[in-house]
Amino acid sequence: MSELTQSSAPRRFIGGQLLGSSQLVLGVILAVLCIAISIAAPQFYSEANIIAILRQCALVLIVASGMTMLIITAEVDLSVGASLAFVGCIGMAVLNSTHSLTLGLLAALVFSGAVGLFNGLVVTSLKVNSLSATIGTMMMLQGGVYLFTREAVQNHHRLAGFTDLGAGYIGAIPLPVVVAAVIFALAAATLRFTTLGRYLYAVGANERAVRLSGVRSQRLKLFAFVVTGLCVGVAGMILSSLMNAGQPTAGRGFELTVIAAVILGGTSLLGGRGSLLGTLLGVLVLKVIDNGIIILGWNQDLQMVVPGIVIILATYLDIVRNRANVG
Repeated sequence: MSELTQSSAPRRFIGGQLLGSSQLVLGVILAVLCIAISIAAPQFYSEANIIAILRQCALVLIVASGMTMLIITAEVDLSVGASLAFVGCIGMAVLNSTHSLTLGLLAALVFSGAVGLFNGLVVTSLKVNSLSATIGTMMMLQGGVYLFTREAVQNHHRLAGFTDLGAGYIGAIPLPVVVAAVIFALAAATLRFTTLGRYLYAVGANERAVRLSGVRSQRLKLFAFVVTGLCVGVAGMILSSLMNAGQPTAGRGFELTVIAAVILGGTSLLGGRGSLLGTLLGVLVLKVIDNGIIILGWNQDLQMVVPGIVIILATYLDIVRNRANVG
């Protein structure tokens, strides 16, 4: 246990200082973006537009909460976008056949959790690199969803509870935002205040030391994969509610946005460092940019360009942070 403490504590201390500064920078960037867009398009601060931004942020934040925990363990899941689309189709099909919201949600969570478990087992048991493993899963899901359905699974059940998943409110707050806030809070509390959270950081910082301390690092990674999968299940059902259908193409590019937000928020691809507050700021920055592109009337293809640029810049900053840690 002493090796675990000695090897990971200094890195977390220095990383914490750097994370704090990066979060401050992100906060400033977010404020500047909001001011600049509102000057160019005053409707940016309209109630309808703010609610639209919050709903879009909620979908990304739900999955990014799990992805942050996973990347902290030095693994990644590129299959979340394909899984998101498949989840919506399965959930809608079960809803249509059973007219039960509970069974529809349960089917979505079982499927998405199973995808996360599969990814985790491939990585931890077969020792396949998570990048290669989840690319393979992504391809299987993208093809599999068309074997399951050749077209969108339309809403034939008309359950009010299902509509509320995406369009409902709790007081003045959209329901997806409430769900995202709960998942975010649970994940943040786990990372910040529990032994499990400390071990997740430790396995990313120095997996060998974790194993020598008697902790099964593979189980920690498996846990992070399953949690990420379950988060995809929740987001997939909310998205299908918003679209009122299960769309086989719904998740294309979603994984890039999620990973870009997590990396932009300061979580290291090498593992051992990151925070959900940074992830939240990363999500807000990306979605405010997306919204600005729309309301300013720019080419919407830029919404795919921006995450790519962000991933490159954020990865470079991650390299700089790691060099600072070594120094």
